[in-house]
Amino acid sequence: MNRPPGRAAAAGAVTLSEADGVRYLHFGTEWVQGAMRLAQPFFLELEYQQQMMAPLLFAPKPDQVVQLGLGAAALTKFCHRHLRASRVLAVDIDPAVIRVARQWFALPRDDARLRVVQADAATFIRRIPAGADWLQVDLYDAQARGPVLDDVDFYRACRAALREGGIGVFNLFGRSLRSSLAAIGAAFGARWLRLPRTAAGNSVVLAFTGAPRPWDADVLCLRAQALERRFGLPALAWLGGLRTAAARRLVLGAGSRFRL
Repeated sequence: MNRPPGRAAAAGAVTLSEADGVRYLHFGTEWVQGAMRLAQPFFLELEYQQQMMAPLLFAPKPDQVVQLGLGAAALTKFCHRHLRASRVLAVDIDPAVIRVARQWFALPRDDARLRVVQADAATFIRRIPAGADWLQVDLYDAQARGPVLDDVDFYRACRAALREGGIGVFNLFGRSLRSSLAAIGAAFGARWLRLPRTAAGNSVVLAFTGAPRPWDADVLCLRAQALERRFGLPALAWLGGLRTAAARRLVLGAGSRFRL
């Protein structure tokens, strides 16, 4: 979330602005809810959205990706285009957001690997059977004061929707993160980590399910290098942040430290 050049219309509507070759999505305020570079419609323009692809370091071949919050469909398009063996299911409560994403942000029509559903995320996540390999959550309203869904019950429902070994990734922005991190911890235990805060102020949190395990530093570095070459994602910078987080507090399961 940040405030780009350009103007948005009055609050309460899905609105657009453009500046320097980038189209932005707003919910009627100056807060950015998504962005697309017109010359590169499948590139992840916003730093926090790039960070939300960090599950590629740990589970690079997801079968099922579930996304709560569509916005400008940047993550949906990226996963659909580049993760050819993955099924992508995106959920948004607002039909106008889905319509605008298809008309103005190059979101493709549903196909055998892509499904976009109009539904309330709180209800949807409690009804979906466990089985998601990744769950990407980016739920904000027009004022962007904090996540729309942000309590322990919601994060427990997210945990229940993931298969063993699955990864939840959450965009946190706005108010103090203390209550959000406490709720994530209550749902996932100690098995979560926070990536470096973005320049715009977003904090992306990854939460892990399944039996505790340390990851091999060499494997992660090789994956990060491959992600930078293939997708242009700043994955090596993510590893630097993970090293710092591990030195402070991170334990993945009893007695096993994240090794970098």
